[in-house]
Amino acid sequence: MKPSNNKTTFARVTATAFAIAMGIAGWSNATAAVAGTKLPEGTRLMTAFELYTLYRDKTWQWPDGAGRMQNTDRRFSAWVDGTGGQSWAEGRWIVTDTGLLCFEAAWHATNGKFPAKTCFIHRIQDGTIYQKREAGGAWYVFRHAVAKQTDEAAKLIADDLVSQRLEVVKATLDAHKTE
Repeated sequence: MKPSNNKTTFARVTATAFAIAMGIAGWSNATAAVAGTKLPEGTRLMTAFELYTLYRDKTWQWPDGAGRMQNTDRRFSAWVDGTGGQSWAEGRWIVTDTGLLCFEAAWHATNGKFPAKTCFIHRIQDGTIYQKREAGGAWYVFRHAVAKQTDEAAKLIADDLVSQRLEVVKATLDAHKTE
């Protein structure tokens, strides 16, 4: 695919980036319903070790895709297949002692390749984890102290739902590029 500098191509790539970023947010209807939770007094930032333990070798299931945080080299890979089209990503996941989990990856779609960085901040109190997307997201309960099936954290699973599907999405996008 030959890159173009026209405004239409830029708008399509920007729209795809937005759709992918929304997929990465991991937002479901249940999460949206509790968004805007008031952060209780006394919460503290989660440490890099706590975040690493929570996310390492896990797949985060999204409404229209999934992202995998591998322990080895902190590799991040993902696929999205929704109303905005198909895309896939490969990059790294990063955790900090300031409560941040970030995905830095190159996303690929039929209209191009672009870098994206998506971060979530985490705070904890008495076993309840609060999360919000940076920048401008709203706090919500990511995992209750006594975990609930409706917690967003319940979508973090050990099974690798990404690797096999990622190859299918890559092949499909490659086929569209050659058409």
